[in-house]
Amino acid sequence: MSHLGYMEKLLDGVEVEWRALGSVLVRTKGTNITAGRMKVLHKEHAPLKIFAGGKTVAFVEFKDIPEKDVNRKPSIIVKSRGVIGFEYYSKPFSHKNEMWSYHSINNDINIKYVYYYLKTKESYFQGLASRMQMPQIATPDTDKLPIPIPPISVQAEIVRILDTFTELTAELTAELTARQQQYEYYRDELLTFEEGEVEWKTLGEVSQYSKERIGYEQLNEKNYVGVNNLLQDKAGKENSSHVPTKGNSTKYQENDILIGNIRPYLKKIWQADCTGGTNGDVLVIHITDEAVLPRYLYQILADDSFFNYNMQYAKGAKMPRGDKAKIMEYKIPIPPLDEQQRIVSILDKFDALTTSLTEGLPREIALRQQQYEYYRDLLLSFPKPEVVAHD
Repeated sequence: MSHLGYMEKLLDGVEVEWRALGSVLVRTKGTNITAGRMKVLHKEHAPLKIFAGGKTVAFVEFKDIPEKDVNRKPSIIVKSRGVIGFEYYSKPFSHKNEMWSYHSINNDINIKYVYYYLKTKESYFQGLASRMQMPQIATPDTDKLPIPIPPISVQAEIVRILDTFTELTAELTAELTARQQQYEYYRDELLTFEEGEVEWKTLGEVSQYSKERIGYEQLNEKNYVGVNNLLQDKAGKENSSHVPTKGNSTKYQENDILIGNIRPYLKKIWQADCTGGTNGDVLVIHITDEAVLPRYLYQILADDSFFNYNMQYAKGAKMPRGDKAKIMEYKIPIPPLDEQQRIVSILDKFDALTTSLTEGLPREIALRQQQYEYYRDLLLSFPKPEVVAHD
């Protein structure tokens, strides 16, 4: 698709009408229900979905909600408080009464087309909401929004194209979930040893915390690692937005293992591929035993068992911090080097497939999402009107 050629062909010279959203769609109210009541009524496979703020939902029986509050038409649900956004839903639903939804009874309006257009306006509405003490928008904010209305055939074609991208992303996400489950299965299988089957040592017997220092002049955004640029859920690190401008930092070397020591449940861990520096909020573990491969030790410490152990002894309620002495007491199974290498080769393949941002499924999903957003913005960028009809 070329930027202009495809749009011109799709529109085929037909003018686009702009109208206020509230004048072309039917706005519906929700139901009087609390978050507590939603929890009580929730049943895993019940047929009626109830939306609340953010990602909170409940599934209930039809008898649990007044029939007048059940919406059975494909609709756009407006998340109007807290996290502002729009969601499309085509099955029976209701929502808390501080929210609202829209559906179409106009044969010239494809409701899913309007949904895709509204997704391009989420940042606009989030900006409106941020002016309030509790971020929120009101019904006039959406009712008055001008929306472009091309011919129904054009709306349908735009929906078809964008649905293709969203379906592909959903398939890739489902594939990623399956691979993550498979990865966890193999982690458990490969890293579970019986007593007596292999030698066990404490982490302190095979490694030590870094005792070396490095000057600020040797550091930059790529090799300085603070707890803030270590990524959650074992996703490695990103470049730092802060680099020391004086003094010395804790030095790390290639193959050392860096672990975020604040809020261990965030599972921040990275194996160094260079020399650099860090601070007291990040532990630098340096192997001292040649019977342990650095990558094998990384895989042991990147396991949920280690993070659960770390949290068990962490100190502090609001901002728990790992106990450095207890961490060094963590027990490490040490099979022969060739078995360590075999384990590493298997787990590294799953790592690349399920967590890598430069290869594997996460990268593929990110690319598809970027592609979807590009074409969504391209397909829905109509010339702005001078006057908007309000009916």
